[in-house]
Amino acid sequence: MKVVWKHLQELASAEIEATLAALPKPLGEQARQLPVTLEAVPNAGLQADGIEPDTLGLFTGSEFADDGATVLPPQIILFLENLWEFAEGDDAIFCEEVHTTFLHELGHYLGLGEADLTERGLD
Repeated sequence: MKVVWKHLQELASAEIEATLAALPKPLGEQARQLPVTLEAVPNAGLQADGIEPDTLGLFTGSEFADDGATVLPPQIILFLENLWEFAEGDDAIFCEEVHTTFLHELGHYLGLGEADLTERGLD
């Protein structure tokens, strides 16, 4: 399955923007402060830290409510080639998965655990 990186970036960026626009205003404003990085797949360093090669997305850094200092600022990383493969090369499914994965990782930023996210259909 041939992946066109620019196409994936454009689809993902548009979906993230649409998702942010649909959030309630206070949450949307806070979420816009959180950087989103688009990567192809988890790099060797992330994999060495235990991140699976087929991971769709990742939240790094401290949660919004944490007051402690951290080395890295919080961010969401979406792994577009993994999302594309998961979507089996379908643009519409890819966008749905970007939406779900972005909200899942945003939930982690807001302090939600896996069980909380599953209850909200964001697993």
